[in-house]
Amino acid sequence: MKIAFVTEDGVSISKHFGRALSYIVVDIDGKTVRGKESRLKVGCSHSHGSAEEGANGEALKHRQMSDPISDCSLVVSGGMGFGAYQSLMLKGIRAMITDIDLIDDAVAQYMEGKLEDHPELLH
Repeated sequence: MKIAFVTEDGVSISKHFGRALSYIVVDIDGKTVRGKESRLKVGCSHSHGSAEEGANGEALKHRQMSDPISDCSLVVSGGMGFGAYQSLMLKGIRAMITDIDLIDDAVAQYMEGKLEDHPELLH
């Protein structure tokens, strides 16, 4: 199973899906990490789309952001907008919002079955 962690520095989990620059993709087999790789996140932005883009522009941006992780079953972020959350779900990628700061800690929690989802952090 491949899990994508949204990150800006390759170590910590970003608090905002849309603003993060990359993903760390962790390949997990049971309780073993088989591999870890960094992938650039296309379409990330520090601002919202223009008024002309509207819903179609936002949907395109969300699709572009999820394209690099289309082989992942789960994406973990410290927060994200509801539109991005829905876009991931429509692509068959489960989104989980966590309050854990470090990727390695979240991986350990996931492998122990203890990683908690915090949908209240959606915005």
